[in-house]
Parts: sequence; structure tokens; C-alpha cells
Amino acid sequence: MGLLLTSEAATSTQSIVSMVVVYAAVIAVFYFLFMRPQRKEQKQKAQVLAALAVGDSVRTTGGFIGTVIDINDDMVIVEFGNNKNCRIPMVKEAIVEVEKPEDAVATANDTSDSKKK
Repeated sequence: MGLLLTSEAATSTQSIVSMVVVYAAVIAVFYFLFMRPQRKEQKQKAQVLAALAVGDSVRTTGGFIGTVIDINDDMVIVEFGNNKNCRIPMVKEAIVEVEKPEDAVATANDTSDSKKK
């Protein structure tokens, strides 16, 4: 009888350990598939916003493209349109993409060089 109880206890302990291992594996998969890439993206966006400067061309979450004309702590004033009369203050988090003026010049030079060849 004692041997039967010991084997039942060992079986229940093994099932608990295997269940903990399965849960740990599922949590690890979720971390590497969802949480880690999201944190990496958040860090990259924070670096881009920290490097934001006056004169940079930006694209907003609404899809508008404009030029930064003033930067405060968490607010940015962006100038939109060809007539340069539309100036809108917005939070920095509304900026999705930033293009530096020197990046635009380098891109234009690369495309003109490839057309010459």
C-alpha cells in the first residue's frame, strides 16, 4: 500500500513540474514574440523624438507631412503646406517619422547619380 501512495505522489509531482515547464515556455514565447519587439520599437521611437530638431521634415499619425519650426518639452509646432501659413502645435508622440534635411539631400543625390549611369 505504501508503494502505491509513493508512486501516486511522484506522478502528481511530475505532472505539476511538467505543467510549470509548459507555462514557462508559453510565457517565454509570448515575451520574445510580442513584448520584446514592442519595447525595442518604443526605445527607437524615443531616440528619434529625442533627436528631433528645428527644420526636420516629419510625418504625423494623421498622415500630414510638415516641417518642425519650434520644439518645447512635449509639444512641437509643425508648419504644413506650400504657403507656410498653417502652423499647428502638437504633442511629440503624434510624430511617426522624421527625416533630417541632410538625409533628404543625400537621398536626392543618390537618385540623381543612379539616373546618370
